[in-house]
Amino acid sequence: MDKINLSKSYDIDSHRRANTKPVEWKLAEREEFLNKLLSSDKKKLLEIGAGPGIDSIYFKENGIEVTSVDLSAEMIRYCKEKGLQAYVMDFYHLDFADNTFDAVYALNCLLHVPKNEIGDVLLGIRRIMKPGALFYMGLYGGNDSEGVWENDWCDPKRFFASYSDTSIRTLVGKYFKEISVNTIPLQDGQPHFQALILQK
Repeated sequence: MDKINLSKSYDIDSHRRANTKPVEWKLAEREEFLNKLLSSDKKKLLEIGAGPGIDSIYFKENGIEVTSVDLSAEMIRYCKEKGLQAYVMDFYHLDFADNTFDAVYALNCLLHVPKNEIGDVLLGIRRIMKPGALFYMGLYGGNDSEGVWENDWCDPKRFFASYSDTSIRTLVGKYFKEISVNTIPLQDGQPHFQALILQK
């Protein structure tokens, strides 16, 4: 993964993202995961690819102890301005002890990992999860592809990996127990959204 270019893309786009309200279906997904955390008394959450902390602050305000990490220093600056415990960190090298977190939340960040590297990243996430911990993994998909998105509005253009519904379930099934899978259709011509809740 080209971490330098990816970090630069999100540094440049950080102001727009910090001032953009999430769409309704993302809010519904987030609320559902929060309810699962509260009902199972899972209070210690790591958000990877936290961006400007919009979801992290939501979880914090609803009683969850949140740690936020992102590759982009500008994104982490926004997180810290919100009072979040936040660190510049990439998900290839999660600098936490084994079995630290009750839950992990990863919305639209793991789709930047090349397919030949995703297994190691998932193992690293699994390592820092407590036994029985929950993992929300959300990404755009529907077909099997990977490469730089030539129509990207960000500069530098970003790399994306996409999976069919079958492929993503097969992949995560090597590392986690599947709790639920939800596919959300988007506008015509766009990939749909894949929302997976998994467990260590």
